[in-house]
Amino acid sequence: MRFGYFTLSDNHYENNTRSPNECITNIVAEAIHADAIGMHSAWIGEHHFSTLGVTSCPDLLLGQVAAKTTKIRLAPAVNVLPLHHPIRVAEQWATLDLLSGGRVDFATGRGYDRNEYGPLEANFEENAEIFAESLEIVHRLWTSGEPVSHRGKYYSFDNVSITPHPVQQPIPIHIASFSKPSIDLAAKMNMGLVVSAAAATAVHGGLASVSSMYREGCEAQGRKPGKLITSYFMHFADNPEQDLAARRRQLRYHQECTNPALPGDPKTAPANYQYFVDIVARRKAMKPEDLTTDAILIGNSAKIVDLLKEKVEKHGYDEVILYFNLGLKPHSQVKDEMSRFMEEVAPAFR
Repeated sequence: MRFGYFTLSDNHYENNTRSPNECITNIVAEAIHADAIGMHSAWIGEHHFSTLGVTSCPDLLLGQVAAKTTKIRLAPAVNVLPLHHPIRVAEQWATLDLLSGGRVDFATGRGYDRNEYGPLEANFEENAEIFAESLEIVHRLWTSGEPVSHRGKYYSFDNVSITPHPVQQPIPIHIASFSKPSIDLAAKMNMGLVVSAAAATAVHGGLASVSSMYREGCEAQGRKPGKLITSYFMHFADNPEQDLAARRRQLRYHQECTNPALPGDPKTAPANYQYFVDIVARRKAMKPEDLTTDAILIGNSAKIVDLLKEKVEKHGYDEVILYFNLGLKPHSQVKDEMSRFMEEVAPAFR
């Protein structure tokens, strides 16, 4: 099981003195540090208008990381495909794959924040259908040896070839999932699956259930499962005081940063986002002691090892992408915890 660095660039906090520019600069430095300490991958989220995160162009950040590293895999977390024209997405990430020497892992989803769709004049209500059509286009543009023509509900074009071509044939594609239809789509399209441990627990009852659904879906399609990846929040805590501080930081992230961005109003949340209504309601009422290890790693190194073996490894996950820098955790602390993880936790999985 491999480990990566993951961030959504959360910066939407009350009384926050950290500027978006500082947050982005820190993320690039942390991703470069991830390469130096032997992490397998760096996953940087896409968000717009500071509704949750502040990295609107993960491809540009990862391009900077690519220029200063040699090994680490580079992934958006995730590309919100319905916000963009799929031809342009195919061009951008093929370019990064070329410049990085074939290190792109393309992860994509449809997002969840209506506020990001409006200013970009993107269709939030039909984003599931747009996502599926766009993903097919991107995949064909990367893999076809001939010009591609397409006639769909949302996009139509003739005889398109992109340049440059990706180094990898094909670029690995992973679908980000909260819901079962997305899990089924990953199995149907023979693609990997990326799931949040928090979402897996809240919507499906845990990572074990998601793993089973995905593998059963792949089997039904007569295909071997692709790469199975989960994100996890990560805090080292060696005593009760540090444990409480970590829980408060985590809860602040949920209540101040993610809750306002999620479609949690039952009157306005589309039918295919209704699962967020319950998530938001529970997080609003949550106390630090209510946080569980189903989605959050808190403890010393030995405890973190045990949790990962029990919650993740035994259910067949190939990679864990770790969210260290949430809740305004200081940049120096983030880097120290990343290094400690690779020194004290990662060797137990080699």
